[in-house]
Amino acid sequence: MDRTRPLTLLIAGSLAAGGLLALTPAAQAADAELARNGGFEAGLDGWTCTAGSGAVVPSPVHGGTKALQATPAGSDNAKCSQTVTVKPNSTYTLGGWVRGSYVYLGATGTGTTDVSTWTGSAPDWQKLTTSFTTGASTTAVTIYTHGWYGTPAYQADDLSLYGPGGDPVQLPAAPTGLTAGSPTSTSVPLSWTAVPGATSYHVYQGATRIQTVTGTTATATGLTASTPYTFQVTAVNSAGESPKSAAVTATTTSGGGGGGGGLPAHALVGYLHASFANGSGYTRMADVPDSWDVIDLAFGEPTSVTSGDIRFSLCPVTECPGVESPAEFKAAIKAKQAAGKKVLISIGGQNGQVQLATTAARDTFVSSVSKIIDEYGLDGLDIDFEGHSLSLQTGDTDFRNPTSPVIVNLIQAVKTLKAKYGAKFVLTMAPETFFVQLGHQYYGSGPWGGQDPRAGAYLPVIHALRDDLTLLHVQDYNSGSIMGLDGQYHSMGGADFHIAMTDMLLTGFPVAGNTDRFFPPLRPEQIAIGLPASTQAGNGHTAPAEVNKALDCLTKKTNCGTYQTHGAWPSLRGLMTWSINWDRYNQWAFSKNFDAYDWN
Repeated sequence: MDRTRPLTLLIAGSLAAGGLLALTPAAQAADAELARNGGFEAGLDGWTCTAGSGAVVPSPVHGGTKALQATPAGSDNAKCSQTVTVKPNSTYTLGGWVRGSYVYLGATGTGTTDVSTWTGSAPDWQKLTTSFTTGASTTAVTIYTHGWYGTPAYQADDLSLYGPGGDPVQLPAAPTGLTAGSPTSTSVPLSWTAVPGATSYHVYQGATRIQTVTGTTATATGLTASTPYTFQVTAVNSAGESPKSAAVTATTTSGGGGGGGGLPAHALVGYLHASFANGSGYTRMADVPDSWDVIDLAFGEPTSVTSGDIRFSLCPVTECPGVESPAEFKAAIKAKQAAGKKVLISIGGQNGQVQLATTAARDTFVSSVSKIIDEYGLDGLDIDFEGHSLSLQTGDTDFRNPTSPVIVNLIQAVKTLKAKYGAKFVLTMAPETFFVQLGHQYYGSGPWGGQDPRAGAYLPVIHALRDDLTLLHVQDYNSGSIMGLDGQYHSMGGADFHIAMTDMLLTGFPVAGNTDRFFPPLRPEQIAIGLPASTQAGNGHTAPAEVNKALDCLTKKTNCGTYQTHGAWPSLRGLMTWSINWDRYNQWAFSKNFDAYDWN
């Protein structure tokens, strides 16, 4: 709520001559209240809170009828801020009332020393106060309040900034230098030159505003392949919105990225235990039913974690008494391919840690994988890097421009393989949710360090290879609870989990809550949902009826339950399962349910 200090006039004493009274020379104007809507009586008007963390509540309040309540998350401190016009070389007092644990109040952009104050514990309303002096050229500062990562919600009320009011904010100029980067079939990256005095930018696609960002980059997503689009940008501050920039036009690339044409509109993908045995028993290639459209040979594994030297051989007869000979195996692969099926070598798995930390390992990876593909006449490659194969080095914070060697070298290796084998090369990936959807909350070691550096580590790989990628089938099993785009945590085992996780891939999401670093959506024909084939195959088995609910919601927007998707995608490619062997063990319940599902 706005408040103004009372003006105090200093009265001079009586003049000796004539007993007349006179005022001292003109006094300076009193300090003014500069914070807009500091009592939050007008909602969040004037305030911006990170990642939708702030809300106005009727209780508890310090004064008036409303107060701010903001809820931190694991990678978000629930910062709420506003920019205020000030005068250079002037002193200001910032104050406010707060409740909660680890609540901060401060100011940035002062031009001298930025200030903050905090309380570690305020079970009831506590006053925080600090002051600062602006620099010689400072005309605006940002005041803020925030909590701490992962702590409960805090409240703030009656925030005030007292001091001399600054000159009126001028409308920013129209942005210049708007440039479109290299489009994909569904997205166009944009960048422009910063505008002095701008606090944010609106991005327009044609006449429609599609994004608001604080930086000078954005990515337009959800576009149609082989289509021209026109974009403009405006600059925004408290005075309003600038005129639009000059327009730039970009045309998306053709669809079908990833090659591997020939897959049916809705495909079933399965892993075949070809190099080992377990409780599910061995299944010969020739005995794999026609239900399976993509067969991933599990697994090619490295000679050592960092060698990049991948080897594959059939299960030893001592371990798998029914194993076929190499010649029979290769003949069965050719028969599957003649029937329109795709057979890939899957690299990694639970025990096959692969870290391409050097260019030598990268090159060895390319040559050894090529040898396997050529020897068995395979259609392509499945990347199933798990465990500690992929992680992000400290300071590697932008999925669009990765710097960690294990990430960069993998991307380069796969691009080399794609170039070698051409458009028909099938590329699939089977990351765990920890490496993909968790990136919505956490990315790498985080802004303060201490996070798991593997969090979200697949995102730069997927993004760099999205135009080469045939299928992404994230493992929606053996997973902890993951936050969806609805801000709620979802747990595996039911339709809700698969709906929420898949909606993220088809809608896109800000990485680590940063709207300036938005992971663009993939095309629905690039997505299959990964599930265990039976209760023995992995944690998070989903009953066939729940699988069908998930497909209904994602393709028809029916049977969605409590989670509402951001669209319907009838061309969703299908399902993946671990594994063909476990499905056989379970009397083919998984594949029979897929075959019976009505996609129309």
